[in-house]
Amino acid sequence: MKFLIVQTAFIGDVVLATPIAEKLHRHYPGAQIDFLVRRGNEALLARHPFVGKVWVWEKSRNKYRHLWRLGRQIRRERYDWVINCQRFAASGLLTVFSGARHTVGFAKNPFSLWFSRRVKHLIGASREGVHEVHRNLALVEHLTDGLFQVPRLYPSEEDERAALSVAPSDKPWVCIAPTSVWFTKQFPLRKWRELIERIPRSYVVLLLGGQSDAEVCDALARSVARAEVYSVAGQLSLLASAALMRRAAMNYVNDSAPLHLASAVDAPVAAVFCSTVPAFGFGPLSSTRFVVETPEDLPCRPCGLHGKKTCPEGHFACAESIRIEQFPILA
Repeated sequence: MKFLIVQTAFIGDVVLATPIAEKLHRHYPGAQIDFLVRRGNEALLARHPFVGKVWVWEKSRNKYRHLWRLGRQIRRERYDWVINCQRFAASGLLTVFSGARHTVGFAKNPFSLWFSRRVKHLIGASREGVHEVHRNLALVEHLTDGLFQVPRLYPSEEDERAALSVAPSDKPWVCIAPTSVWFTKQFPLRKWRELIERIPRSYVVLLLGGQSDAEVCDALARSVARAEVYSVAGQLSLLASAALMRRAAMNYVNDSAPLHLASAVDAPVAAVFCSTVPAFGFGPLSSTRFVVETPEDLPCRPCGLHGKKTCPEGHFACAESIRIEQFPILA
């Protein structure tokens, strides 16, 4: 059997699609399981023991030309199943023309009428919602079973060494990932500063992020009136960051990619939800997990499924009304 899992969205989306590979491997241990991701996310699967070939779609330039070339290459692979985790037209078109014997995806995809199998995509159907992992696993339930499977990433020994190279050797640490691409998903920096001040001095604080976050993390580290707060943004790969988080006493994150990295290595995590809500299906899955959100019943929250560049109401009350006392503080 040959399977191709399609998830060309963002880092967290790829992480939350890994349970499909885990489940397929369990039921078809001899199968070839491949992945299609966008450029920049392939490193997430570099050490995955159950994933074979990782196809990469270059979406930043000549997007559709590259899609056409990629589609022709995938068609020659003659997959038994193409499993599309996305609801957007481009991935649907590739799925239809993949040449696979069978195709499955969400009914919301514009090309789903031509899939072999269509699955409902449910968001916010109840107060608890449906987790994205449940949604993804529904795509292969007919091939496997109805049991839940957590996402998993597999940092290598090299990733572990890289993580330890930036970690303190004599003290426990906590990680904070303070940034987000979207303004309304990011807990305000001054509130992160207040949280850092409350973390016991027996812990070192490490600020995580990518290269694009380094300036913000560096400035935040300099602005805090306590010692042993260090920015390591831009210094670690995604898998090395996950390894660092796994060894941390606690990880404080926004509703963003680091939240899902924590889930995939079972790292303790406290996730802040500002304009979005856990019922959308992107809450933490670690054994030790906390959700921090406003205690107020705001009529404007959530203001959308994704984050926004500015608060539509101008007050950002969903973040401003969160109290630092709501966070789990280590002894």
